[in-house]
Amino acid sequence: MKEGVMYTGIPSREELAACPGVPSKERMAEGRVAVIECVQEIPCNPCESSCRFGAITIGEQITDLPTLHGEKCTGCGMCVASCPGLAITIVDKTYSDTEAVIEFPFEYLPLPQKGDIVDAVNRAGETVCRGTVTSVKKLPAFAGTAVIGIAVPKEFADEVRSMKRLKRA
Repeated sequence: MKEGVMYTGIPSREELAACPGVPSKERMAEGRVAVIECVQEIPCNPCESSCRFGAITIGEQITDLPTLHGEKCTGCGMCVASCPGLAITIVDKTYSDTEAVIEFPFEYLPLPQKGDIVDAVNRAGETVCRGTVTSVKKLPAFAGTAVIGIAVPKEFADEVRSMKRLKRA
């Protein structure tokens, strides 16, 4: 079976390993940082424009993949909601001894509430584990996209990228 964004819509391990937006293990161990899993060379640059720290660059060609400069990234999250491809998360592996926090764009209603227990999912939408909602951010700068944070067991920090949509009451 063929893998990768072109065949399945989900980045393969090889594509992610070659992605210039994924921070080093050393940078991940330092705290909150953007993880840019953009693997398609398409004309796009809102992430670069939204980063006031210069931590994301596209380069001269607007079709270049975004490069993360981890040493400049504060993990502020402004790039998360600006990405039209929903390809950016914030990962904090220093949240606690046993848990990491993943922050991701979420464009569904109803929104979860802080403290909710949710199904944490991988890039393919498959449930990986349970997570606890740590934050729900709806800033005017996010143009209608909420950014949700969930705490998950640390061993799933590189796998979890979103949560299952909640059922309407």
